[in-house]
Amino acid sequence: MSTSELAWFKSSYSGSQGDDCVEVAVTEQAIHVRDSKDVTRPHFAVGREGWSQFVGFVGSAPRA
Repeated sequence: MSTSELAWFKSSYSGSQGDDCVEVAVTEQAIHVRDSKDVTRPHFAVGREGWSQFVGFVGSAPRA
């Protein structure tokens, strides 16, 4: 699947000022992540299980 075929959306945790934003696209096989400020750069993809572990880890981290 090409990048243009993915349904990208901005993370709900991205700032509303246009800074430090990421976009994600979900497929059956993976979660794709890219920098919304420069969508021409390559994105990365991680399997659903790895993504779930990452989100669980981030969600349990203490807030500064």
